[in-house]
Amino acid sequence: MGRIICLMGKSASGKDTVFKELLADKELGLEKIVPYTTRPVREGEKNGEQYHFTDEDTFRRLQDAGKVIEDRAYHTRHGLWRYFTVNDSQLEDESRNYIVIGTLEAYRKLRDYFGSGRMLPVLLELEDGTRLQRALDREKIQEEPKYAEMCRRFLADSEDFSEEKIAEAGIERRFYNEELSRCLDEVRDYIISN
Repeated sequence: MGRIICLMGKSASGKDTVFKELLADKELGLEKIVPYTTRPVREGEKNGEQYHFTDEDTFRRLQDAGKVIEDRAYHTRHGLWRYFTVNDSQLEDESRNYIVIGTLEAYRKLRDYFGSGRMLPVLLELEDGTRLQRALDREKIQEEPKYAEMCRRFLADSEDFSEEKIAEAGIERRFYNEELSRCLDEVRDYIISN
């Protein structure tokens, strides 16, 4: 049976970059799980690449059909944004190894759904000042920057990734992402050894 690597971390901790590098690593042979969201598309994003961009009605239909594995809802200044994982054709081959970006809450729900033996958590960490600068730099290049939402996400991360919640999720290993190549080497070694 294949594993599902759940890549987690606070906003602007480098999840997208690490995700792309791990996905491109032929030795790991990972398949990506593309989550769903009702939030608007950001500059440079494509439907089906980072997320399946959808709406509240589609979320409700999938939920009613029993297809939603886990979901999170965030009340933003721009309305309700949902992020969720769907049991769809992406996960048909149980012998494959998959990778998905998620939160601690998403990891716990995926673990409950698939079993702890199939899940492999990878928690990225980075100093808060560096994360905040990265988030600001990313937001500045958006056609319509949403600075208030960026700040809300940054502050929410303190609660969402509290030490208590990390311990409750059973996360024992963390990867500091100050220097990308070293972090990638450590994460690759961890995946291969597990």
